[in-house]
Amino acid sequence: MPRDIGEIGLSVKRLQMRHHRTANERLAPLGISIVQWDALRHLHENPEASLHDLARLTFQTDQSFGTLATRMIDRGLIERVPGPGRAVRHRLTAKGEDLRKKAGAIVRGMLTDSFAALTDDELQTFGDLLARVLAR
Repeated sequence: MPRDIGEIGLSVKRLQMRHHRTANERLAPLGISIVQWDALRHLHENPEASLHDLARLTFQTDQSFGTLATRMIDRGLIERVPGPGRAVRHRLTAKGEDLRKKAGAIVRGMLTDSFAALTDDELQTFGDLLARVLAR
């Protein structure tokens, strides 16, 4: 019997919220949130990205990402560097890179725990199905 599509949608949202909440709890001892780690992660993966690109990658507005970037600059996690023309780019500091690695290990552990009920084959199928839905 097929599940109700509304319930499936809510289940996806519940899982996302559980991951967000649990990640924040586990990252708290590092003094970082999931949003801050995500910014560090995307900055590491996209070192030449503009502020607008980073905002889009982290599901934020340009203004909210700019505010986040300023707070992270104040904490010594990232720095502004000149880009082409009048563009300003950001890059990780050594402190930000260290925090990105530590936080990444915590998030990976949280995700491993979250999906532990699935076999490797089930997890692969789940990932394939998500990719297929997201590709539309």
